[in-house]
Amino acid sequence: MEIRAYTEADRAELRALFGRAGEGAPTASLWGHVESEAAIYLDPYLDREPESVLLAVVDGALAGYLVGCLDSSGFPSESARMEQAIKRYRLMLRPATMAFFARALTDMAWARLRREPTAGELTDQRWPAHLHINVEPMARGTGAAAGLMHRWFDRLRENGSPGCHLQTLRENTRAVRFFERMGFHTYGQDPLVPGLRHQGGRLHQRTMVWTP
Repeated sequence: MEIRAYTEADRAELRALFGRAGEGAPTASLWGHVESEAAIYLDPYLDREPESVLLAVVDGALAGYLVGCLDSSGFPSESARMEQAIKRYRLMLRPATMAFFARALTDMAWARLRREPTAGELTDQRWPAHLHINVEPMARGTGAAAGLMHRWFDRLRENGSPGCHLQTLRENTRAVRFFERMGFHTYGQDPLVPGLRHQGGRLHQRTMVWTP
């Protein structure tokens, strides 16, 4: 197993990995349209901050990746990236993705009635960096995920970052336990993620923070 920096020559293989990594987990997909989801959670990092993209290679093949940003205030917000992807790919008009948005509207109305918060982004200069990490099932237990995180921590320290945050799902207990082992702590509430389902149940956002 090797952890190395991303190069532009890796883009095609990384895009393929994006489509299969996380398979079976609650975070595996938003609305089942890989190209638009990559436009939110992969491509902007490759284009804007490729030096913060790390790869895990197992037996000569890409098996995991970490994309990050040292300062979220200078990076397009997740909501802006999502809005752009929805418009670009006309997701509201695709039969396969319309169900997600119908559920999202229902969930937001349900949350308002119950006066409960819904998922959002963290803006706090104590933890300005953020990351997304994904490892495909065959690489679990190889140390790939931990290797990616430790290399990312090295980058944060080298750049004098005061801290980092990430957002996962409360129901993804495997991921939550892993991030806790890496030194992350839960921050704030666990609000509802509108539209998202796993095994028929609603899902909730878990924000976690790490300080050097």
